[in-house]
Amino acid sequence: MKLAEIPFAVFRFQYQIARIPFQLIEDQMAARLYAEAPVRLFYERSLGTVDATIGNLLDDPKLKQRGTALVERSDALSRAAKLDAKATAKREQADAKLNATHDDVVSDIKDARDATEQEAIDARITAAERKRAADDAAEKRAAAAKKRADDFATQRKNAAQTAKRQEEAKIRAAEKNATEAAKAKLDDAQTKRGEAARKRAQADRVEELADAEKQKRKSERAKTN
Repeated sequence: MKLAEIPFAVFRFQYQIARIPFQLIEDQMAARLYAEAPVRLFYERSLGTVDATIGNLLDDPKLKQRGTALVERSDALSRAAKLDAKATAKREQADAKLNATHDDVVSDIKDARDATEQEAIDARITAAERKRAADDAAEKRAAAAKKRADDFATQRKNAAQTAKRQEEAKIRAAEKNATEAAKAKLDDAQTKRGEAARKRAQADRVEELADAEKQKRKSERAKTN
């Protein structure tokens, strides 16, 4: 890792630490609320948006991918929930219409006196049954779409978690290398300072001996004179 990349690695690591409380909240919501709960979908989409934005700012494709996947999952589940609610409403309407049709058919049967009226009643029953079958088919398609969205979201989430673990391992390795390099530089500096101090002491000792020798010669000359 280049030295210029170390600040980004540190920021990414700090963001992962700061994100832990939000992840705990998400995990608690997953345990208490169903997957399509509006509050949970809103929270997960907001968290995904923040991850994607931070990943883009820190040039972290893994974090950006994780945030994008969370947003896409929330949107997919939201769409699936809307489809499910729409299918449920249609089914309830169809049931109500079928019941009303059935009541009408019973009334018509009681009042019918000829084959023409009976054929009309049969046609209405057939139409109601066909509509009910169409509504059931729509509900099944919505359920299939929801399952595909869940499977896709699960795959993206697993990929994002794997990328997160890999990125954290890289960050720890980078921090270890930076720490070791700094320690090596400090040890080298201390060694050089010790060597310089030793040479300075030797120079001072030589200078002291030279001064002593000069004093000795000066004293001898003074005695000779």
